[in-house]
Amino acid sequence: MSMHLVIGHITVKDADKWAEYRRQVPATLAPWQAELVFRGQTQAVLGGEHRHSDTVVIRFPNAESASGWYNSAAYQALIPLRMLAAEVDLVSFSEAGA
Repeated sequence: MSMHLVIGHITVKDADKWAEYRRQVPATLAPWQAELVFRGQTQAVLGGEHRHSDTVVIRFPNAESASGWYNSAAYQALIPLRMLAAEVDLVSFSEAGA
């Protein structure tokens, strides 16, 4: 089975709204067998440019489950809150060679 990741690069605009969004996301991930791998803050940009302060990494069993999660009614309902709470670049990655 190949690895599939969704990586979010985040700049929080409203800490309270961001906390509410983060509280609700896990329930949207569960039906897709997704696992939160990492959540952290940028310590240093070692090369190039990176405009965000935070990063989240979520592992999915495959690309279809990542797409299913993102397009699900449960997650789509959270997007307006996410947009108020933070600037987020959300990117989907498949393991090379998969």
